Amino acid sequence: MRAFLVGLIALLLASGVARAAQTPDPKLGDGGVSPFYSWTGDIPEAPGRMLRTEPLNPVLGLTGASEQFRILYTSTDGIGGKAPVTVSGAYFVPKGATPAGGWPVVAWAHGTTGVADICAPSWMPRSQRDAAYLNTWLQQGFAIVATDYQGLGTAGLHPYPAVRALAYSVLDSVRAVLSGVPGLANRIIIVGQSQGGAATFAAVGEAPGYAPELHIRGGVATGVPYLAATMRPAEGAASSSSDLADRTVAYAFYAALVSLQLNPSLTPDQLVSPRGLPFLELARTTCVGPLFRAVTGAGLNRANSLLPGYRRASIENAALFRYSTTRLATPIFIGIGERDQDVVPARQLALVRDACAAGSVVEAHVYAGLDHGATVNASLKDSVPFVRKLMAGEAISPVCRPTAE
Repeated sequence: MRAFLVGLIALLLASGVARAAQTPDPKLGDGGVSPFYSWTGDIPEAPGRMLRTEPLNPVLGLTGASEQFRILYTSTDGIGGKAPVTVSGAYFVPKGATPAGGWPVVAWAHGTTGVADICAPSWMPRSQRDAAYLNTWLQQGFAIVATDYQGLGTAGLHPYPAVRALAYSVLDSVRAVLSGVPGLANRIIIVGQSQGGAATFAAVGEAPGYAPELHIRGGVATGVPYLAATMRPAEGAASSSSDLADRTVAYAFYAALVSLQLNPSLTPDQLVSPRGLPFLELARTTCVGPLFRAVTGAGLNRANSLLPGYRRASIENAALFRYSTTRLATPIFIGIGERDQDVVPARQLALVRDACAAGSVVEAHVYAGLDHGATVNASLKDSVPFVRKLMAGEAISPVCRPTAE
């Protein structure tokens, strides 16, 4: 560890400086976390530089890890695409002896947790579902780096649906551990669920241009959101009657907060109904589980909570929410729950269709009777063999028209 810290100091001394750290703003959900997350000096301009680490409390960690650390590193603002930002996350080492050449790396991209700093996965215990899933990858012999994403844990806006921001955070987390942690191999699989499924697809797509030095073998994603230029905003969306509660309106509140920050001329009452306004404010500081319970308890859904202005703002920002490409340089696994109510299967199947048509190698699976969350661990029976093939250099047979299994 001492050599590790010396290496970090050398990296910082060698890096340029682009701007001062961002001032925390409670309106953006900042605050409530430890000083570890606050970088008070100038931010080195090079993305993927490890700034500091600290041991992670086992309560927040994974039982399959031999060592686990909280990390803080540099990345690039995914909205403007130029300014440096700091991003937090965690790093997990498998049990057992380090293999010759080092541990291969899984870059984990988490699902929606919220937009407030206190919702950063490195700050709170992971769900049983995610812990079981990540422990499986540790048992498969992968080290794991798990970003929190830009603005979660660290100061500034968490641009929740902006896929380039998610991709940069993922790719720079890999750069940070490869340059700052011994015993790793530059052999990477990007893995994510829901919001993290979008991050995975975007990161695989952005990697050749943004981080070409990373040897990414492919991606594994479940519950992947997709806003395609060829799809109308309502196509494939779950319907909401005026009297049926819909927990997914919580996602819309998080997205509305991003629209308000991107366009300061907007006001909350232009996007959300009077009935929904208190819950929009609640979304600034409340993580997704409690927000789900709050909106369903109040009987909220998209019909009674969202105004036409919400859709107009989403369309104005659509370029930020769309993947820059559906033609991926490496294969991707996409797992879809047949009964997914959070990201409806029609949109996920549209992504599979469009990615295959663009020339991507996609292995898609639809899991009969499973919802958004249950698909995560159920898909391991197919995604683990998929990854083994990638690591062995074997070809992947595309599955572009999956049927429920």
